[in-house]
Amino acid sequence: MTRLRATLYYGILWLISLCFFAPIGWIVLSSFKTQNEILAMPPKLLFSPTFDNYRALFANDGIFKQIANSVFLSLGAVIVAVVVSFLAAFCFSRFKPRGTDFLMFLLLSIRMLPGPAVILPVFLMYVAFGWKDSHLWLLLFYAMFSIPFSVWILKGFLDGVSTRYDETGLVNGGSWMHIIFKVVLPQVRPGLIAAFIFNLIFVWNEYLFNFIIGGVNTQNIPYALMVGTYSDGGLNWTFISAMTSIYMVLPIVFIFIFQKYLLVGMTFGTVRGEV
Repeated sequence: MTRLRATLYYGILWLISLCFFAPIGWIVLSSFKTQNEILAMPPKLLFSPTFDNYRALFANDGIFKQIANSVFLSLGAVIVAVVVSFLAAFCFSRFKPRGTDFLMFLLLSIRMLPGPAVILPVFLMYVAFGWKDSHLWLLLFYAMFSIPFSVWILKGFLDGVSTRYDETGLVNGGSWMHIIFKVVLPQVRPGLIAAFIFNLIFVWNEYLFNFIIGGVNTQNIPYALMVGTYSDGGLNWTFISAMTSIYMVLPIVFIFIFQKYLLVGMTFGTVRGEV
């Protein structure tokens, strides 16, 4: 009876997983089909794969620049955001400045604002200062937008690290830099990775600000998907399927590599001992 129950349990889990991953599998399979095969009814499950969609995609020189922009902006912005957020979260957790609770609420409320609510003043500021269509300033904007959520995640982890670690380090002559980066940081690694992945997904998928305050030099993959979706008066499904398949690679790779830490980070669950 126990074996039957386990079989049913895992069978249901596999069924649910397949339901969630079926659209992903379908778009990847479609990237190896012709336009007629993609639109065929009933759908064609058996077909001769073709790489023509990918050849046509990479025949456009601009696509390499857009992929490079997405990688640079996403990784650069998230790395900056995580470093700044870790230091800010350490300050909030250890030194508890006056109004910490209000400041934490204020940080989270900033992230609650929808993009269209702030796009006009941001656009006017970027135009006035000559920051439009700049990799650096767009990267810093994404970092700024990623910091509030990262601070919330990391403060929760840092609150769970006993202050005895800090006290022991100070008593033994360690500097604050040593305590922060050598003693405390390794214990909140799951939180750092969780913040990194969540913000990477946000920046990787961001389109509105790239379109408004970016430009020709900073176009990313979502921008490429938008401008290439329609062709010859209809949806260009071969382009969409091929581009989407490439688009999913980076997030899937990072999630697969760090899945163990990501699970802990999502649940804010860490096991720590006392000094």
